[in-house]
Amino acid sequence: MNPNNLRYSKNHEWIGLEISKNKKAYVGITHFAQNELGDIVYLDVENSIIGKKIKEGDPFGTIEAVKTVSDLFMPVSGCILEINKKLLSQPELINKSSYNEGWIIQIEVLDIEEYNRLMSLEEYKKYIQET
Repeated sequence: MNPNNLRYSKNHEWIGLEISKNKKAYVGITHFAQNELGDIVYLDVENSIIGKKIKEGDPFGTIEAVKTVSDLFMPVSGCILEINKKLLSQPELINKSSYNEGWIIQIEVLDIEEYNRLMSLEEYKKYIQET
């Protein structure tokens, strides 16, 4: 995934639509977020969410770093298709490769307008500078 081709939420999640597959997308946390969290030691995303529809802004799991635990929020309403199983045994992949190997879930986007309202990379950079 190329960060320039992604969209960003105010909760520091990124989402990237797959070019070849209509409305399927990957979701993860931004490089900024993983840097703020520090060393990620645990990811809690339950298998029971696969096949479930989760609304934009609702939590879908938690991520634990050495010093803190943070909720993970859906950047858009979506149906959960897959969880990145590698992260369950290697959560540090998020620190090493937050935009590629460190994706957290794959979803089917339910409302493309929600996706279109998310920030571009330039808008996200400006947002993190202001917060």
